[in-house]
Amino acid sequence: MKKILISILLIFTSLFSFGQVANETDTLRKDALRVYMESDDFIRQEIPYINYVRDIKDAQVYIISSKQRTGSGGNEFTFYLVGQHEFEGMKDTLQFVSSPDYTEDQIRQLEVNTLKQGLMRYVQTTPLAKHIIISFSQPMSQEVTTDNWDSWVFRTSVNGFLNGQKTYNSNQIFGSVSASRITPDWKMDFGVDYSYNLDRFEIGEEIIKSINQSKSFETLVVRSLGEHWSVGGTTKIRSSSFNNYKLKVSAMPGIEYDLYPYSESTRRQLRLLYSAGYIYQSYMDTTIYDKLEEHLWGHSLSAAYQVVQKWGSIDLTMNWFNYLHDFSKNNLSLSGSMNIRIAKGLNFNFGGGASLIHDQLALVKGGASTEEILLRRKELATAYQYFTYFGLSYTFGSIYNNVVNPRFGGSSGGMQIIIN
Repeated sequence: MKKILISILLIFTSLFSFGQVANETDTLRKDALRVYMESDDFIRQEIPYINYVRDIKDAQVYIISSKQRTGSGGNEFTFYLVGQHEFEGMKDTLQFVSSPDYTEDQIRQLEVNTLKQGLMRYVQTTPLAKHIIISFSQPMSQEVTTDNWDSWVFRTSVNGFLNGQKTYNSNQIFGSVSASRITPDWKMDFGVDYSYNLDRFEIGEEIIKSINQSKSFETLVVRSLGEHWSVGGTTKIRSSSFNNYKLKVSAMPGIEYDLYPYSESTRRQLRLLYSAGYIYQSYMDTTIYDKLEEHLWGHSLSAAYQVVQKWGSIDLTMNWFNYLHDFSKNNLSLSGSMNIRIAKGLNFNFGGGASLIHDQLALVKGGASTEEILLRRKELATAYQYFTYFGLSYTFGSIYNNVVNPRFGGSSGGMQIIIN
């Protein structure tokens, strides 16, 4: 009987202790900072001391993230932390740069560490602050080493793709070599590309082969003139069996103005670029204008607008080009994407592009064969081209999005309706 009483007492003690821990855990979760951000399972697991909410209005802090390519081939990640409600007026911007040879795990570890540093300013005002321990993992170096490469970065790649069956096979080879140097004052980029595509079809006793290849060399040199102006130019040398170019050479110097400072480029841009220069074109086959080569002059004007805000993002680009010998030979293109938060849980995304095309000087006079048309091996006459996509999503349910449960794949959460 004595043993039974002791066992019952131990059970009640355990239940009481468990209840105390559960109540403390629930209190901590209730008092945790409410944050709205695009987060994956890894972030939620590594930063468990905040509440991830699904709607921006419920958040005490919302985080906007963006990234842009760096001169080394990596990416610069930027996080904008903006306080709401009791944190109104508090804003922070944090950045880190990834190297092109970083693995996905290295990048996500840097992302988590950067977010942790930015969130501490807000977490320290909550009851959870007493449970936070800050540590420094590496000793400080006594010396600063210099860059032996002087900011130059070199990249090379070769890719192949083989696909086939009994009556069909396709061989594709892509290769590139590039060198770039990006500093606050200079931007220089040099690249060589090559592609080869062979398709072979066996139809009865007939064998059809289709070959498409292209080669190109491009340079870009830009000099900064402050936070709003820059000058530079591009040089391009290319050949393309699809476009009927035996050789195309262009040299286009230009000047650019950004309405906003370049230092704000990850958050907003409005750039205007004007370029003008010389173009030489020699053709594989006689064109519809009875030309085998031409010496031309042309100019272009482009505008690029990009903004990232808590209501979403917009990215638009418009470009106008025409040959100076005949203004009717021109090209106007517009492309962009939008992601708009319409209301709580309701988001709309839209994107696409369209071009008005009146500058196809290289079209082959004899046209294209049926095989070349079906396989898209030669450029065809057209007055326009376009593409578009759009989607609408609506999410409702609990405002919290903390739990990670990878069992059987997929994810858990509130019901989601996606209309495409």
